[in-house]
Formats: sequence, C-alpha cells, structure tokens
Amino acid sequence: MRIEHLSVKNWRNFKSAEIDIGRRLFIVGPNASGKSNLLDALRFLHDVASRGLQHAVQSRGGMARVRCLSARNNNHGRVALQVVITENTHTKWTYELQLKGTAHPTVAVEKVTKNDKMILERPDPADKGDSQRSTQTALEQVSSNQNFRPIAKSFGRIRYMHLVPQIIKHYELGAEDNRDPFGSGFLADIAKTNEKVRTRRLEKITEALRFAAPRIMELSFSRDRTGKPHLQARYDHWRPDPALQDERDLSDGTLRLIGMLWLLQEATHSNRVVLLEEPELSLHASTIRQLPAILYRMTRGRGSQVILSTHSVDMLKDPGLGVNEVIVLEPGQDGTIVTSVADLADIDLLLTADLNLDEILEPITRPSQIGRLSLTSR
Repeated sequence: MRIEHLSVKNWRNFKSAEIDIGRRLFIVGPNASGKSNLLDALRFLHDVASRGLQHAVQSRGGMARVRCLSARNNNHGRVALQVVITENTHTKWTYELQLKGTAHPTVAVEKVTKNDKMILERPDPADKGDSQRSTQTALEQVSSNQNFRPIAKSFGRIRYMHLVPQIIKHYELGAEDNRDPFGSGFLADIAKTNEKVRTRRLEKITEALRFAAPRIMELSFSRDRTGKPHLQARYDHWRPDPALQDERDLSDGTLRLIGMLWLLQEATHSNRVVLLEEPELSLHASTIRQLPAILYRMTRGRGSQVILSTHSVDMLKDPGLGVNEVIVLEPGQDGTIVTSVADLADIDLLLTADLNLDEILEPITRPSQIGRLSLTSR
C-alpha cells in the first residue's frame, strides 16, 4: 500500500492543497508555514483509524484548532481530507472524509472508492435515522470497514517520530507510551521487540554509528534491577574493558539518530508510511547530507514511504533528490500555498545553470525580512 496523493481543504493553515507523494517527500518552507500541520493531516487519519474520530479531534484541541481560519465559505466551512492509495498495479483506493461542527465534530461526508467503484458513501439512510452515527467514522469501526479494511490497516501503519532526547533520558517525567512520537515509549518499543530481531537491528545501527559516531563500538539492550529497559553503549576507550553507558549518557544527536534508524528498519519490513519532523536536529552537517541516501535505500523496491519536514540546506544538497520529491510551503494572506519544486517558475533554467536544489530553494524559503532580526536586540 502506498499513498499516492493527499488533498486537504480547510485543514489548519491550508485552505486548499493538492500534494502528489512518491517514495520520498521533502517538505520545506519558513517557520510557521505549516510543515508540521501538513504531516499532521496523515497523523490525523492514523488516529481516526486507530483511536477514533472524537479522540483524534479532541487531542488536537477541538474543531476550532483543526479548521483553517480562512475556511469561511470554502467547502461550506467543512474540514476535508482525501487520500489516494495504490495497493498494487490493479487496485487503487480513495478515501474521503469531511467534518463539520464546532464543539463536537460530526461526519458530513465519508466516501470510499475502489478502482472508481463506490464502496461506501455517507451519509446514508441509517445515518439519517440515528444522529449518533455521525459522531463516528466507518473507518474506525471493524463492523463497518470490512469492505475497505486495507485502508484502515494502511492508515494504522503510519508512524510519526520526533524524538525529544530529554524525554527518553528522563523517563520518570512521564508515563511510558509506545504510541508517543516524542520518545516516552521508545525504550519500551525496543523491549517488546523479538529478541533476535532486536539484536539484528541494534547490530545494523551500530554498524551505521561507526561512521557517524565512531567511538561507539556496540549497542545492546538490558534491564536494570527494577526491570526498566535501557539502551547500552560500549565505547572505544583506552581502558581494555570500559564501563557501559546507557541512553542517559548519549548525546542528543546520537540518540535521535538511533531512534530514526530504528524506525526506518522497522518500516522497511512493514510497509509503513514514516513521518519525520526535522530529522536533522542535533546532527552534524556531514551526517545530514547522508540522510536522503539512507531514505532512498530504505524505500527502494519496497512499499515503505518517508515524508519529512526540514529546514536543512545540507539535506537538499543531495544530487539524487528529484524536483518531484520536494514541495515548498509559502504562507499567504488566505492560507499556505503548496508548490511542487517541479512546478516552480524557471526551474528547468535554474537546473540547467548547474544550481543544486539547496541553492534554488534557500532564497525561496528564507523569510524576506530575516536580515532585520538582529536589529530587534537594540
């Protein structure tokens, strides 16, 4: 299953946007342009499928925070998400969800097509006879999604990660939740993984770290006397048998890199859609420049996809990055505008002039008045 297209209307700061999605998609733009909100559209569908519509909306602060401020009469003020999913060369699904309401969201429209044949269309007669039905989607109900369960499973496999190292290091600050994308359940996720699979993944991550963090010689899993899981690291050291260190001793960048490599290995074998929020944080520029190649190898010939937001010019230096793999967000007076780099004016001319994507996009994504920032400290 692969997401081919995403359409949003009145979603957060997007009045309307159409996005084609390949194996990789890089989202760039200035701060507050909506990169996180665009990733959250797919996270929202994951939450609806796995935890229900009401939870998905209320966990985001209600409809007032989900609906675009520029909605007005656009699409009757409804929040709309539509996703096109390719299952194989012969099967294409489309799922559409439109929401209305203020205090409590209700389903205004829910449609599913398979190869252009209508599988589900709501509201239906049963909805009109029972107003409570509109508070739930068919997507979240196993009794209702039987004919399009591949979509529900596909949304359920979406995985978002934005690890906060301090949450992993100081787990006593919050409860463990392996659904938490910020890391409170990261160690628990490693712990519940089959031992052979866990060992193999940690060995592969260790191999990668020998290039990015060369002093780390071995990663392993352990539990302390209370049963708490730990990620242990053995360093190259002048002592013949140096003491082991755990996640509390790792640098923020190393811990984030380990988390990302763990997730990517998991996704490689499970056809997941992986959403990454600024994966370059705390990493050295030389490591950042390798990330697009790592993501390409992960998705090549497989069903996995990676969609990420980034501010990193170094990541855009990758010569293998195609113009159809990058979209630019530009804040406007009536919502954020989304443009594929392939559709930018004069893009062919700029590429012919041997300019790399980082050189083309940095002036476009840079805030126009950023040079005045330093003057505010006077």
